[in-house]
Amino acid sequence: MFYEIPVAKPWTRDGEYQAYRDTIEQAKLGDKMGFHSFWTVEHHFLDEYSHCSNPEVLYGHLAAVTENLRIGYGVRLLPQPYNHPVRTAESVATLDLISNGRVEFGTGRSSTRAELEGFGVDPKQTRQMWDEALRHIVGCWTEDEHSFDGTYWSMPKRRVHPKPRQDPHPPIWGATSSVEGHYEIGSRGIGLLSFTVGNPPETLAERLDAYRKGQAACSEPVGKFRNSRAATFTMVHCADTNERAKAEADESFTWYPRTAVARIAELGDWMAGQELGNYAYVGEAAKTRDSGVLDHMNMDYLYDSGAAVVGDPDRCIEICKRYEAVGCELLFCLLNPYKMTHEQVMHSIELLGRHVIPEFRH
Repeated sequence: MFYEIPVAKPWTRDGEYQAYRDTIEQAKLGDKMGFHSFWTVEHHFLDEYSHCSNPEVLYGHLAAVTENLRIGYGVRLLPQPYNHPVRTAESVATLDLISNGRVEFGTGRSSTRAELEGFGVDPKQTRQMWDEALRHIVGCWTEDEHSFDGTYWSMPKRRVHPKPRQDPHPPIWGATSSVEGHYEIGSRGIGLLSFTVGNPPETLAERLDAYRKGQAACSEPVGKFRNSRAATFTMVHCADTNERAKAEADESFTWYPRTAVARIAELGDWMAGQELGNYAYVGEAAKTRDSGVLDHMNMDYLYDSGAAVVGDPDRCIEICKRYEAVGCELLFCLLNPYKMTHEQVMHSIELLGRHVIPEFRH
């Protein structure tokens, strides 16, 4: 289960309240229906698209009202000044304790102008910050006393409390969009969080190949153990019939990829005239936005190409098996990209749990 927690306009006094209440009820149902995990983003300033800026409060509540769902950071932003490495280590460890070791620690560096500019982050330094922060966090979790003297953070020897429930620490993941970034994630020996929104499952193959090459080249994982699992996320909606699924998903499933590309393209606009470096994909997003291609991102394309998992249970199984065939090991289901109703999402979760998930239990 994967959530942005959107709140569509026109906003009302209770809009955000209801969005969170619905998300909690959906997670509780997902726990009963056999989903592996629940993940949310950490986003800031993204009107309508995501009102999920401080997900750890939500995670703590879900730890108390679920039993089996693993709880995933999808992702924790690591660059300065989003989150200090020590505060991240403390927060993740606390959640791991109260959830009885159910945390999956996903990490990332941010990819929108609204967030990077809003927090005063230099895009050209985010990968180095992410890499440094990861190493500090692992040290805080696994050493009795830890100190560091890095480029972006320094700390004299201290005991960082608490330590995680999982020994030696929760699984570590990294999010990326570019082919080159997939290699970088693999080269650190951590799990992959990739993206296939608006693209057929087969487009993941090249990026997974780069990730596996990175894993093969990794001689010393950044964590104390290697996480070699590959995950991606896409939009998912299951209904009783294909026609009903398409009709219910139409507005939200076309709105989300168009808006996502526009948000990322704004970073390309901000960096215009600069060397984009490892943010080269934002330049491509700007070209896509300006080309008018997104005008053709309609429900028929998403359905016919398998660029979203939409349909009755049999159809959803068929598309999910295409992800399995290219090597995806964990599929994040974005169940409400924009303004799906609570009832529609709850029914989708029930159908996925009863008919689709059992097909992939090995």
